[in-house]
Parts: sequence; C-alpha cells; structure tokens
Amino acid sequence: MTATEDRAEPTGPTGHGVHGYSKQKDEHLKRLRRIEGQIRGLQRMVDEDVYCIDILTQVSAGTKALQAFALSLLEEHLKHCVAAAVEQGGPEADAKVAEATAAIARMLRT
Repeated sequence: MTATEDRAEPTGPTGHGVHGYSKQKDEHLKRLRRIEGQIRGLQRMVDEDVYCIDILTQVSAGTKALQAFALSLLEEHLKHCVAAAVEQGGPEADAKVAEATAAIARMLRT
C-alpha cells in the first residue's frame, strides 16, 4: 500500500469519499425537516389569505434557517474536505479551496 492509498478516505455513495457532514447527518436531516415544515407553513398561510407582512416575516425566518444550515455545512466542508485536501497538497488542494471559495461567493449573492 502506498502512502497515498493509506491516506485515502473511504468512498461514499457518490464516489467522493465520506463527507464532512456525515457524523451529523441525523441532526442535519432533522433541521431540514423543520425548514421544510416552515415552507409548508408558508404555503398554508398563502392558502388561508394571511396578511402579507406576516407571510414575509415567515419567509425571512425560513431564509435565515437555510442560511444557518448552509453555514454549518460549509464549516464542516472546510474542516473536513478542504483540510484533508490541503494536507495532501498538490492540485487537489487548490481545486478544493477554489470550490469552497465559489460556494462562499454563491452564498454571499443570495
């Protein structure tokens, strides 16, 4: 076994290795189900002709919940995926940093 093979991560279902969020997967799914409930609540509010400002308040809450989830996922990605790539060095490290930077840029545009 080579040193590179020794450091290789186990492969997940997507072929990308184990993801940084894997250890908190159940927590993330629970959080996403709560967010899904918030969005369904918005649908109900529109269906029931609730006052516009009340709906907008709930939209803001849903947006903040999604942003908080995204930040948590980004932090785990940086700690796990990017850190591992940087440790190995080479073009993979540069690619992971560029990928994370692009993800951050997308988050800032929203």
